Amino acid sequence: MKIAFVGKGGSGKTTLASLFLRHLGAAKQPVLAVDADINQHLAGALGASEPETLALPTLGEHLPLIKDYLRGDNPRISSTAEMVKTTPAGRGSRLLGVVEDNPIYAACVREIDGVRLAVTGPFGEDDLGVACYHSKVGAVELMLNHMVDSAGEYVVVDMTAGADSFASGLFTRFDVTFLVCEPTVRSIGVYRQYLGYAKDFGVKVAVVGNKISDDEDLAFLRDQVGDDLLTWVSRSGHVRAAERGEVRPIEAFEPSNRDALRTMQALVDSTGKDWRRYQDQAVQFHLRNAKAWANERTGKDLAEQIDPEFTLGAVPLAGSAVNAG
Repeated sequence: MKIAFVGKGGSGKTTLASLFLRHLGAAKQPVLAVDADINQHLAGALGASEPETLALPTLGEHLPLIKDYLRGDNPRISSTAEMVKTTPAGRGSRLLGVVEDNPIYAACVREIDGVRLAVTGPFGEDDLGVACYHSKVGAVELMLNHMVDSAGEYVVVDMTAGADSFASGLFTRFDVTFLVCEPTVRSIGVYRQYLGYAKDFGVKVAVVGNKISDDEDLAFLRDQVGDDLLTWVSRSGHVRAAERGEVRPIEAFEPSNRDALRTMQALVDSTGKDWRRYQDQAVQFHLRNAKAWANERTGKDLAEQIDPEFTLGAVPLAGSAVNAG
């Protein structure tokens, strides 16, 4: 299942993403984590030191490898230069499993405290004034467009803060989106903005309250978000210790807060897959991008990349003809 963590900057979405990942990792669940935030803090939240974090390979620097591998022998894509972030999979494309050996994972994924992590890479000095951060997350969107995941498998993406996630079709690539919300007016504003954008695309949004101090905080959230409030995490000494650089075992997380993680996992596990809609939305955003900029950039009509006979997830990944060769 594909899961996104979103929310206002400072809401604690990266912290909750890391706790959820460590909760899954402790149970030996098959997990792939991706840091797609402009502020790359997920590795540190998982327990990596600063030197370890700085040494992580990035998806951005391996984009040519990612494109070449995923293209496979898809006859609709004659070269990697024609692949853009929204290019959908088709017959002949190589698909990704959550846990497998492939050149992309070998180059870009590293394990931290039992969690396999890939990072997009930070916004560097060379990007200032000439690039948009959303170009950095293109590799993530491309990978998710080619990823076949099953129940009991988890791909967890820490998204960029606020409503910036809607600058691409990446926000439609998830089975469940956890919106981390503090009991504040500003955080509620981001919730309403996100919900307004998401409603037209069938995005499943569940609110997770964070930094809840007392009954008044909880009552405020319930009043503002209603049934969208799935669960909440109280102010936590465990989290405060992590913010000081002391990452404690997930088993030491306060019992009521650990129950919140279990509630989140239960929602994910009970959510069904709609591969047809997933493929249709990939095609929809690919056509939008082709018309807006990608046709001009590549000199091709990228609508021709769409394989009308293909639906991601329609055939098993292992031994599928799509992955042959």
